[in-house]
Amino acid sequence: MDNQMKRGILDVCVLAAIKNEESYGYKIIKDMKPCMDMSESTLYTILKRLETAEMLTVRTAEHGGRLRKYYRITGAGLQRIEDFKEEWREVMSIYSFVTKGDTEAHG
Repeated sequence: MDNQMKRGILDVCVLAAIKNEESYGYKIIKDMKPCMDMSESTLYTILKRLETAEMLTVRTAEHGGRLRKYYRITGAGLQRIEDFKEEWREVMSIYSFVTKGDTEAHG
């Protein structure tokens, strides 16, 4: 898969993991586990990129005697998810065109 496309997909997956409630790093990784494995270093790189793009906000709070960063999606982040869904429909349409007739030609 093209690296730029994969990066965009990972960004949207992280946004989707926090779209309904704020969350923190370990929980985001755990919530994403059913669809993909992601290392902490990859996640924190993505979170920083999304914060810089103003697609999420960060707050720090004490939890169990330690500081924990909590991430919350912004309107721009929600819009990115919607844009991704529209882009994906277009990709699927192109995929259908490219694979059209494959089963008949090989079957």
